[in-house]
Amino acid sequence: MREFIITETKSDEAVLVGLITRNQTEDQAKEYLDELDFLSRTAGVEPVVRFLQRLEQPHPVTFVGKGKLEEIRLYVEEQEIGLVIFDDELTPKQLRNIEAVLKVRILDRTSLILDIFAARATTAYAKTQVELAQYRYMLPRLTRLWTHLERQRGGVGMRGPGETQLETDKRLIQDRIAHLKEELKGIDRQMAMQRKNRGKLVRVALVGYTNVGKSTLMNVLSKSDVFAENKLFATLDTTVRKVIVHNLPFLLSDTVGFIRKLPTELIESFKSTLDEVREADLLVHVVDISHPNFEEHIEVVSSTLREITAGDEKSVLLVFNKIDAFTYDEKPLDDLSERTRRNLSREDLERTWMARLGESGCSFISARTGEGIDELKTLLYDRVKELHIQRFPYNDFLFQDYTLETNDDE
Repeated sequence: MREFIITETKSDEAVLVGLITRNQTEDQAKEYLDELDFLSRTAGVEPVVRFLQRLEQPHPVTFVGKGKLEEIRLYVEEQEIGLVIFDDELTPKQLRNIEAVLKVRILDRTSLILDIFAARATTAYAKTQVELAQYRYMLPRLTRLWTHLERQRGGVGMRGPGETQLETDKRLIQDRIAHLKEELKGIDRQMAMQRKNRGKLVRVALVGYTNVGKSTLMNVLSKSDVFAENKLFATLDTTVRKVIVHNLPFLLSDTVGFIRKLPTELIESFKSTLDEVREADLLVHVVDISHPNFEEHIEVVSSTLREITAGDEKSVLLVFNKIDAFTYDEKPLDDLSERTRRNLSREDLERTWMARLGESGCSFISARTGEGIDELKTLLYDRVKELHIQRFPYNDFLFQDYTLETNDDE
């Protein structure tokens, strides 16, 4: 049943659908649709129009109101659109009802992210994790996929109540899920042994929202060639490199990026991948300062970290990346209205509360241009050396820094 991991890469036109609710403001809903647009393009889909509706909460039967669903149906028929993507996870009941009305392919945010993960998984470990997440997502939705099979088997020796084809499919998928879990346990043991064999080196993990430049920063610090691309979830597998700053070596790992409304199936399946985060001595939280809502990204990552680390307190170094792309709206002198975050320059941000967010320090860089990288290396050196000395007070590990001695002699 491995066929579920295979994802066709073809360009489709799609309609995006979102909601403004009591828990989601209009600005938030629009930004989430922007992110859904980016996700769609990452998956090879071309969004052509967006539908946004204001409701107290998602309709339990059709997600949007019946009038809005009819409006979407008319547009889909007139423009011959074959795909509609909803910004929230749909229940099996909602999926069935929406498909019955629209009669086109329906995706929600969860299935879209799973599709991207399936396309980008390269190692056996990542593929197994994605496949497990796909089956977990698919299991309660089998009634939608296999309604034509909901009948009793007939034939000689098969008469009587028997077992429906749907029940057979559910049992097969449950068996497959159990098998995949066992596979992951075996791979986890191998990876745990690899981590154990890395020796005494301090471990540093890059974490952050997806597409903030973690892999680019990894390449700069480790002088390696980790795959980096301006798309969401360019990195799925954890990459570990040895980095030396002055006379201090340490291990640096690049992990999968987080995102709002991250599917439960993915969190469960990828918790083992994030063991690098749980076992790290220092977390480098990379933030895209050029994004208009990077504060919310910080909170999403922080809350996810709290979930996967089970409340363990870790030292965090906050790194604001992409300062070369940062822009702000400068207020005229005669404008007496209250300044918002969008009116703050980078210098203002560096002087304010942001510089105190990271308990182990804060840095402003551009991994693309190299600006601020030397200051970040100095900050990393100080934090890693502090951790190293705590662990090895007799300094049985540091080698002589001949570079610094040469500079002193000059």
